[in-house]
Amino acid sequence: MKRLFKKFIQNLPTFLTALALAITVWIMAVNATDPVEKRTYPLGIPVEVVGLNPDLVITNEIPEEVTVSLSAPSSLWQTLLDSPELIHASIDLADLKEGTYDETVNVKVDAKPVKVETIGPTSMQVIIEPLYSKYLPIQLVQPSRPAVGYEAGEPVLSQTYATVSGPSSLISKISEIRAILDVSQANQDIDRNITLGAYDENGVVVEHVSIDPAQIHVSLPITQRGGYRNVIVIPVVTGQPASGYQLTNKSVSPLTVTLYSSDPAIVNSLPGYVETQPLNINGANADITESLPLNLPAGVSIVGESTIKISITVSPIEGTITLNNSAIELVGLNPEFTVDVSPEFVEVILSGPLPTLDDLNASDVRVILDLTDLQPGTYQLNPRVEVNIPGLLVESIQPETVEVIISIPPTATPGS
Repeated sequence: MKRLFKKFIQNLPTFLTALALAITVWIMAVNATDPVEKRTYPLGIPVEVVGLNPDLVITNEIPEEVTVSLSAPSSLWQTLLDSPELIHASIDLADLKEGTYDETVNVKVDAKPVKVETIGPTSMQVIIEPLYSKYLPIQLVQPSRPAVGYEAGEPVLSQTYATVSGPSSLISKISEIRAILDVSQANQDIDRNITLGAYDENGVVVEHVSIDPAQIHVSLPITQRGGYRNVIVIPVVTGQPASGYQLTNKSVSPLTVTLYSSDPAIVNSLPGYVETQPLNINGANADITESLPLNLPAGVSIVGESTIKISITVSPIEGTITLNNSAIELVGLNPEFTVDVSPEFVEVILSGPLPTLDDLNASDVRVILDLTDLQPGTYQLNPRVEVNIPGLLVESIQPETVEVIISIPPTATPGS
């Protein structure tokens, strides 16, 4: 037994050398097939603050992310790139009190084998202050007024007090919490969620504090004052457009107006509309835009602009015209050939504005048959119509196809 143990001791160096050599060969083989790569991770790693006493608060801006470079086998890199949640960065503020600190950034990777090579930045300055709170009434601020003729009633707030929390250096500046409600041009009840803000005694916003609740709901009744009334505007148009034209649209701006009377009974007795003074469009052949006063009863006035803009659209009446026996005009025929066309006349139907159709002359329309490069033979061809007056459309041509026979004239013989 002693001899066996002595022999083992004698061979131990050789055994260890062989083991080390085997491990070295294995590592070299692994590196050859799956080499370790050092890369900068392409995404920023979010920094988590851990361990901070809930009665303290960080008062300075700290980086939200850090950059890291890692060493990992080539086969593992795709997993790291696809799963950034495997990489964690944090600063540990446990057991820290009020003061200024330089804290080391810790990076951990939930994958192996991965080595963190560099971190940027490696540390962060952290300023810690005690967390204070104030319980303050909410001041509803209305910097604007409702529409003319309307007034705001008593607002109803879903909550009248709020708690503002933050570092003592900021909380000490806060004198009030405001909810700012814009009621400009309001003519109906308001129901709105409003974000609260903290302000100092000079009315300047104090930022980097939290308010609970962050928003409140405000209901504000808006009612019309006595003697005021909103009515729609109806444009009054008289006369007829020129012959061949028609009235296609009329509009007003504004669509509604606010009327006022010192006697509320007068405006209350009005219908829900008011008419403009009449606009005469007799003989019009183009659009018209004019500003006209309203036709108001005695004792009633308009609030704001005293005139209404009326826009009238006048368009030509569309129609059609049929041109019978329109001669076909031949172009491009080889002068050495003769031609017979059947039929020689076609019917053309045009459409467009009636005034344009009324002014149409026969010379304004050409029916053309192009015989360019055609050799002797019989053809079925489509003539085309050209109209020299813009705005007219060719609706049809009948017949659409004509027969064309191109011939070589007989050669004259001597003595014939």
